[in-house]
Amino acid sequence: MTNDHTPAGRETMDFDVVIVGGGVAGLTCAIRLKQAVGQVISVCVLDKGSEVGAHILSGAVIDPKALTELFSDWAERGAPLTTPVTKDTFALLTKNKAFKLLTPPQMKNRGNFVASLGALTRWLGEQAENLGVEIFAGFPASEILYDDKGSVKGVATGDMGRTDTGEPGPNFEPGVELLAPYTILAEGCRGSLSEQVMRQFNLREDACPQTYGLGIKEVWEIAPEKHKPGLVVHTVGWPLTTDTYGGSFLYHMADNLISVGFITGLDYANPYLSPFEELQRFKTHPKIRPLFEGAKRVAYGARALNEGGLQSIPKLIFPGGALIGAAAGFMNVPRIKGSHTAMKSAIECADAIVKALNQDTPPLELVAYPKSLKASWAWIELSKARNIRPAFRLGLWAGIAYGAFDTYILRGRAPWTFKHFADHLHSERAAKAQHIKYPKPDGVLTFDRLSSVHLANIGSNEAQPCHLKLKDSAAPITTNLILYDGPETRYCPAGVFEFLNDEKGTKRLHMNAANCIHCKTCDIKDPGQNIIWSPPEGGSGPNYQNM
Repeated sequence: MTNDHTPAGRETMDFDVVIVGGGVAGLTCAIRLKQAVGQVISVCVLDKGSEVGAHILSGAVIDPKALTELFSDWAERGAPLTTPVTKDTFALLTKNKAFKLLTPPQMKNRGNFVASLGALTRWLGEQAENLGVEIFAGFPASEILYDDKGSVKGVATGDMGRTDTGEPGPNFEPGVELLAPYTILAEGCRGSLSEQVMRQFNLREDACPQTYGLGIKEVWEIAPEKHKPGLVVHTVGWPLTTDTYGGSFLYHMADNLISVGFITGLDYANPYLSPFEELQRFKTHPKIRPLFEGAKRVAYGARALNEGGLQSIPKLIFPGGALIGAAAGFMNVPRIKGSHTAMKSAIECADAIVKALNQDTPPLELVAYPKSLKASWAWIELSKARNIRPAFRLGLWAGIAYGAFDTYILRGRAPWTFKHFADHLHSERAAKAQHIKYPKPDGVLTFDRLSSVHLANIGSNEAQPCHLKLKDSAAPITTNLILYDGPETRYCPAGVFEFLNDEKGTKRLHMNAANCIHCKTCDIKDPGQNIIWSPPEGGSGPNYQNM
């Protein structure tokens, strides 16, 4: 690694590999590189959270298959996978009843672990640092850097200390340029730089649009007599209507804690639907409510997740780098899992980098990476699952029927592949939609957004420039409010957006950017794709501890 300064005042740092994103994929890639070549190459990981794991949120039931490839002795090393799944249940909910369903093979979790993905990420961070990986937490990558031939040569971190007008403040510090032969983007779902690179190099030319779900999660401490460590519960049906994809999860963790969450497919049509309110309603079901009696809510968060599957995975390589993990979209939707496949993509990418750097003239593109990944168990797993999620666009009953047919008869080997369409294209205009009246929160079992966001432990410098940009400042009124009745006030799980009256009594969109928990839903679901999400100042956003 060498340092100097650019004419613009930015410090530059040279590495062999720069990895953007300190989640399980980014850290796995860094670890694998160091395992292979040790101190021979320099590797750095950038993460926008205040610390490794601060922005990580998942259900989570973790399949340790890829972790075992990375560390065969992960248990002896103290990996935080200590609660094995003991039982799976799957149910269909109506408004007042629950009907037990046959658990599909994809949703059987014996051999997997109920855990905090954030805790696993922190542990991976420790392993990476022990191997000599340089991790820079609180430094979001905000810009892709290109060489004079148009290849990616690295990234620049965002400036620190700008005022809300964008001018340098008294504590201003310019960003840093991190340069490397290979830049690996592991930003997670809907990564801002990943999306830019996909457009720059047309990586989606032969892929379907990515489609997404919004997962909203709470952690509760429940009564010991109601706690069953390792119990995994999934439901479909109520409170959603049959034309909306989604469902719940209830995972019994260690220490009398449970994860309760609700995933709503962001291809929903009704602009009056609120994914946040659907989670609150779910908890009031007669078969669910008793679990929370005498319990205490201790954490809250939300995150978009990829649901496009195999047909939505873009080209994975570009001149000077590659996409790994959820930045590319390796979620297995029927299994409700993506960390194991994300880690496997990182392993294959790291192995390709090692081969490339061992050549006299390293190739511009890591062609060995997608080739080896497509020959791996991860690609086979995603191929078998590829048609189940899009089948639910025909409704709940047709989706369940096709899922059974695909699973038990075709065994994932259908000679066809269903296509996807971008989520925002499914939004229905308010005049044609049924208004949904949600009950007021009671503050005991159900809550409002602001009290929930408080539990996300958000850190933010409110003087910084707003990280949410509008392509057209008039569109929130002329399009969203008039045609869709302001859906951003409902799809956002953090209360970032609200419509206020100005001094003339005219409506305007106000953005409470400091509330943002980085779920990326606004970037995905806005009907006109008018909102651009970019990383705020380093360390801003949630500080999840057990998510």
